[in-house]
Formats: sequence, structure tokens, C-alpha cells
Amino acid sequence: MSADSTLAPLTPPVSRLPSVGTTIFTVMSALAAEKNAVNLGQGFPDFDCDPRIVDAVTHAMRTGHNQYPPMAGVPRLRQAIADKIATLYGHRYSWENEITITAGATQGILTAILCAVHPGDEVIVLEPCYDSYLPAIELAGATAVPVTLEAPEFRVPFDRLAAAITPRTRMILINTPHNPTGTILRAADMDKLAQLLTGTDILLLSDEVYEHMVYDGQPHASVSRHPELARRSFVISSFGKTYHVTGWKVGYVAAPAALSAEFRKVHQFNVFTVNTPVQHGLADYMADPAPYLELSAFYQPSATISVPGWPARASSCCLRKARISSAWTIPRFPT
Repeated sequence: MSADSTLAPLTPPVSRLPSVGTTIFTVMSALAAEKNAVNLGQGFPDFDCDPRIVDAVTHAMRTGHNQYPPMAGVPRLRQAIADKIATLYGHRYSWENEITITAGATQGILTAILCAVHPGDEVIVLEPCYDSYLPAIELAGATAVPVTLEAPEFRVPFDRLAAAITPRTRMILINTPHNPTGTILRAADMDKLAQLLTGTDILLLSDEVYEHMVYDGQPHASVSRHPELARRSFVISSFGKTYHVTGWKVGYVAAPAALSAEFRKVHQFNVFTVNTPVQHGLADYMADPAPYLELSAFYQPSATISVPGWPARASSCCLRKARISSAWTIPRFPT
């Protein structure tokens, strides 16, 4: 049936994200495919995942795990995550009430912001930052307050962070290891952050999707290690980054019970739940901790690459700043 040409055109809806276009990752990936170029834009590897994890998911499908799982996620996967966090970071989350499986880290970030941030609130972000942070804040009706990480070290400027806090500050977003600079927050940084937030009701969203890609023997300083921070934090991680399966889009959020309850209110009407067989496969695969415990050693050669013709000071401070994976690099060229 043809459209009636006499009908008046509909007025386009007012955009919720008027300043947002197509994500840069989509643009760069399309250009890389068109030009047959190396894709340094999107954070996925150029090698396949461990066949064992594919076998585990296939086994889950063939043994009947193909219907809706519980809204918060498959129990034994949440148990495995709680055990892992307790072992690595010394904080015991309740798998029943404080661990939620998400459709990737980006969904976890959006849901955490939507459940806790209200119109008129302010959210402090450390820039440069992952591209989903600012649109998520805008969708919540809040205002993003940027604090810039200055080259060459990209360390958190705690004096400027403190100055950015106002009575309207509802949340601070941190990301360690940091995308895209590769810098990491250390235990001393977490102590300073805790001192800054003690006595306030400010929440913390800690994006830790690259938690297992910290190099040179340095530990990952998860906010889960720090009681003052953990009690006010949504901690987000990603199986896609850790196990080289970015297309599966499965992550998780760990947060205190009160925060998790609010998170799940939004989560259940956002994605409701995450695909069942992958959750069961991940639970089986997590029985062996070696794939994540050995990940930093696996990537270390890429993180310490030297560039012929560059002076030593350049090669040691440029590509070594790719502290998160071989796909994310901000080289600082010698002057």
C-alpha cells in the first residue's frame, strides 16, 4: 500500500541526545574495513579466544541451558565472581544480593548511572574518557563535570577533583586501568579518593574492565580493596575483555546490597537478563583461574614494545603507556 502523499509529515521527536552522532568506534571500524587498515579504534584482539570457553558454551546449549535465567544472572556464575573478587581483592560480596550479570560493561555503566543519578545532579568524569559516559549522564538528566588528566603521566589531579565537588555532586566516575591513556590508579590514589569522599553521600562508579591488564608486576588497585570506597561503589568488569570474547557482551556489576537493589530495578526493565548458555559456559571456564591470572604476562610483550629509531626515553614512555591492551595506544612522540 502506497503512502498517501497528502498526509502532513510528522514532526521529528526532540532528541534525547542532540549532540550525539554515530559512535566513533563504529566509524573507525568501518573505515578500517574499507581501507584494509589495522583497526586501533575498537578494543578487540586480532586472535581468537580459548577453544575451551567455546566448548563450555556449546556444552551448555546442548545440555538444555537455553531458557531465561534468573534476572540477576545464573547463580553459580555469580558465586564464581564473588569468590574471585574475595580471593583477589579481599572483599566478600554476597552473590545473591550484590553481584549482577550484565549485557556487557557498557550496559552496566548506563544502568548504574540511570538508577542513581537524577535530573539536576552532577557527575564528575576524568577526561579523556570512554565514549559512553557522557551520553549516559545526559540521559539521566544530569550534568557532566570534566576533570582533565594532564599529559604526560595522566595522573588524577586531586586538587582539581576536590574543587569540582559541589553540593550537587552525586557520582564520580573512575576508570582503572584507564581507557584510553593506559594510566592506573594505585593504592595511594585510592586512599586520597577515600579521604575526599569520607563524610559525603557521593557515589563512585569504578570501570575496571581492564583489571587483569596491569603490567610490570603492579597490582590492580580495585575499589573493592578499600572499605570506604567499596561501600559506595558500583564496580564494573567485563568477560569480553578478560577472555577475548568481546562479541559475547557479558559483564558484571558488584555493589553493596542497597545499591544493587536500585541497579536491578532498572536492569530488569532494560535488558531483564543476559543470555543463559554463555553464563553457564563462563561459570565452567572460571573454575580455572589461570586465564585471568596470566593475562598480564600474556600482554606484557606488547606493552613493552620499543620503536626503532626513537630515543630510549621515547620508546620507554610511549608505547609502554599502552597499559591496557595492544588495541589501545596513545603514543607520545619525541619532540
